[in-house]
Amino acid sequence: MTGGGRGERELKVRVKTGKGRTVSSKRWLDRQLNDPYVMRARKEGYRSRAAYKLIEIDDKHRFLKPGLTVVDLGAAPGGWSEVAARRVGATDGRGRVIAIDILDMPPIPGVQFLHLDFLDASAPDRLKETIGRPANVVMSDMAANATGHKRTDHLKIMGLVEAAVEFAGGVLANGGTFVGKVIQGGTEAQLLAGLKRDFATVRHIKPPASRADSAELYLLATGFRGRNG
Repeated sequence: MTGGGRGERELKVRVKTGKGRTVSSKRWLDRQLNDPYVMRARKEGYRSRAAYKLIEIDDKHRFLKPGLTVVDLGAAPGGWSEVAARRVGATDGRGRVIAIDILDMPPIPGVQFLHLDFLDASAPDRLKETIGRPANVVMSDMAANATGHKRTDHLKIMGLVEAAVEFAGGVLANGGTFVGKVIQGGTEAQLLAGLKRDFATVRHIKPPASRADSAELYLLATGFRGRNG
C-alpha cells in the first residue's frame, strides 16, 4: 500500500466483545478486519487473502506459465484457482485449471470444478479422468479443521499433504511442480525423502502473506522426474 495523506490512510477497525461473542472470536474478527491482505483481496477482486500466498510463491519461482495444466486440491473458496487461471491463461483457453473441494465453490472463469472430497476413494480416479493428460502443476492449500491439540493437528495436515503428494506422483508430467501446505514442527523424513527422489529441487517456503504467528509452511518441489527417476 502506498503512502498518502491523512484521508487516504486505512483506519483500524476495533471489534467489541459483545453478547454471544467470545474473546477468541473477537480476536479473530479484529485480525481479519484489519489484515492488509484481506483489504487488498477485496480491492483487487480475489476471493480470499490466500491468493497472495500463491502469488508471492509464483512471483519468485515462476512455475505458473501460459498453457500449463494445473490441479488445485482443496480449492474452495477459490483464491488459488483464480490466480492459476489468470497466470496459465485458462480464461482464454490457453491453459487449464481443474479444482476439487468437498465444499461448494461458485464458478470461476477457466476453472473446471469437481464438488468432491479429495480423500474419497473415488476422487483420484475421477480427477485423473477429468484431467485427461499429464498435469504440469499440482497444488494444495488443504487444511484440516483444527482441534487445538498440536500433535493431532500436525498429523491431520501431514496426512492431507501426503495424499496430495501421492496423487501428484501419478499425474505430473516430467518437469512438473508440486506445492503444498505443511505445518512447522518437522516434515516427515519419509515424505521429504520421497520428494527429493522424485523432484530435482525441494524447498520449504513461508511467503510474506502467511501470517507471522501461523505455523504453516509450504513445500515447493520442482522438476518432477518420475517415480522411477
